[in-house]
Amino acid sequence: MSSRAERLATLGQSVWLDFIRRSHLTSGEFDRLVAEAGVVGVTSNPTIFQQAIGGGSEYDASIGRLIATGLSGPGLFEALAIEDIQDACDRLRTVFERTNGKDGRVSIEVSPRLAADTAGSIDEGRRLHRSVARANAMVKVPATAEGLPAITQLTAEGVCVNVTLIFTLARYEEVMDAFLVGLERRAAKGLAIDAIHSVASFFVSRVDSKVDAAIDAALATLPAGASERAELESSKGKAAVANARLAYARFRGVFGSARFKPLAARGAHVQRPLWASTSTKNPAYPDTLYVDELIGADTVNTMPLATLNAYNDHGALEPRIERDLDGARRLFERLPALGVPLEKLIGQLEGEGVVAFAKSYDALLATLEQKRAAMAAGTR
Repeated sequence: MSSRAERLATLGQSVWLDFIRRSHLTSGEFDRLVAEAGVVGVTSNPTIFQQAIGGGSEYDASIGRLIATGLSGPGLFEALAIEDIQDACDRLRTVFERTNGKDGRVSIEVSPRLAADTAGSIDEGRRLHRSVARANAMVKVPATAEGLPAITQLTAEGVCVNVTLIFTLARYEEVMDAFLVGLERRAAKGLAIDAIHSVASFFVSRVDSKVDAAIDAALATLPAGASERAELESSKGKAAVANARLAYARFRGVFGSARFKPLAARGAHVQRPLWASTSTKNPAYPDTLYVDELIGADTVNTMPLATLNAYNDHGALEPRIERDLDGARRLFERLPALGVPLEKLIGQLEGEGVVAFAKSYDALLATLEQKRAAMAAGTR
């Protein structure tokens, strides 16, 4: 019998793996997940690479070889990352061809140091696209204000973009517009748009972590018998799914609009919502919460290994993303009235995400420098 993740395809959802590591690729384990566990794509980010490269010695031989060519710092990291991305792309080539480019995708992210640099993001996006040199590669660009024009420009140039670090509904609207403007510019030049695939990575679990903490803080200010206590308590663990459901409704509206129809007639594909950060941070919540509740057509869920294994063991298998939209809207109305400024809190997560990725990136570069220095000392 096929795995639960494989069967998600019948409901219109693709499962990508939010994990990459050289030993995982070369051991055959990654190939097994593709063959048996429903994995049809891969996402990476600076934190994933920091944990992989800094977590042991499996990259040391490649580090030594690349150092000998004169590489160091960001160039050394990029070369290591590209090797893994190319390997994963090659292993997913059959999936890419079987799905006509929809899946079999592998994402590599521009430097988090460029989150506020439009021109730098465009240049690095182009360079990564050329360097990976695989038709099934995607370039990840953060959905910062400065990242939006980069998304438009890269799309107009035919680069497939994974837009990352999306948290708020307002920013998501801007991301969809940036993608459509890129397609429109390309179409206006008479260039093909039917090979362009994009995903919008909407982060999930961090929303609950942020909002639940604010709910706890609000509860701490209320007397034991306050009438608001029950409503606040029952709202915990619901903001992330509500936010994603409202985002999906907006996705349906934008890509079902008159604006998209002429692009679709030329072969354009929708920019699929990709549910990211789908591991459950609170052990009190089901470990498949952010998979079970976000199943729907034209979506991707990128899962860490533990979440993938849990889902294949006991996850739900029914479309739930469009359930109780009215309840999601009520939550966004009621929490601010109860002293929890929901949209403001969610808005803080973009900056926090950029900082977290930059911290991982800097830690990775420090680790590589330590390895480089140790190798250099060993040759003397």
